[in-house]
Amino acid sequence: MDNYSQLLERIAKAAKMSSEEVDRKVEAKRAKLSGLVSREGAAQIVAAELGINFDQEKMKISELVQGMKRANIVGKVLEISPVRSFNKNGREGKVVNLVMADESSSMKVVLWDSNHISLIENHVIKEGDVLEVSNGMVRNGELHLSSFSDIKQSNEKIENVASVNAVKSMKIKDVTNGQKVKSRAFIVQVFDPRYFEVCSECGKKVIDEECKVHGKVQAKKRALLTAVLDDGSETIRAVLFAEQIASLGIKDEELYSLEAFNFKKAELLGEEFEFFGNVRTNALYNTTELMIEKIEKIDSQVLINEFQGSK
Repeated sequence: MDNYSQLLERIAKAAKMSSEEVDRKVEAKRAKLSGLVSREGAAQIVAAELGINFDQEKMKISELVQGMKRANIVGKVLEISPVRSFNKNGREGKVVNLVMADESSSMKVVLWDSNHISLIENHVIKEGDVLEVSNGMVRNGELHLSSFSDIKQSNEKIENVASVNAVKSMKIKDVTNGQKVKSRAFIVQVFDPRYFEVCSECGKKVIDEECKVHGKVQAKKRALLTAVLDDGSETIRAVLFAEQIASLGIKDEELYSLEAFNFKKAELLGEEFEFFGNVRTNALYNTTELMIEKIEKIDSQVLINEFQGSK
């Protein structure tokens, strides 16, 4: 059952209506808003209009949807990333990422508040702990905690956790922000690569040969590639980095020479692959993108089996 279906059932149960009735209200709301909101977003609007408030209700990780502002979960800490310092627009701070999971799914949880981060730095929160999280905001498939959020130890027991987010096989027209999906699609457009430099020590972006962490460094050249994918239902812009670019069969000498790249680009147009990635919203252009994590070649035998099975 996908996120939308789970949310639909939860609203229907709270409103004492059938899921079909709620679904019709959601589609009517989307039509009224000219399809500018996702099904999940429209469902949250319908829930509010029906007087349903999930602010105080604990939810399973798989039930969280994009845009929730007061999400509450209980999950086990699977991973804790190193605490990172940042300086953005003159504002200094720290951030740390956790991976938390329950029986339904797993999710990255991002801590921005210094009080929360001190729990990590002082080893109050450790891998394996079961935590209760309150008032988190769901954004781009992640749960973000601010100073208005709360995170604390829980007495609940979680034995069997989902180690990774479930990857859903979906048509491009049906994907929504925050989902982890796979889609079999054709490459219909490839843009010239964009180049940037990273620190040879930590991999962070280098500006004018200087890393904010390590100062003057010997920078390494890296590339970002964007392409347009089409699975027959719709198109989506895909973003690829090093390993994913190599998965398309693009060698470094082709990537860093535009003349050689143009020949390779012509070969890729019309090629079909299985793409795995995270759906996110590009805030600058307000468009949906697929951040590619893995690319697999299409197994011709699988296609033959699918074709024979459909006859």
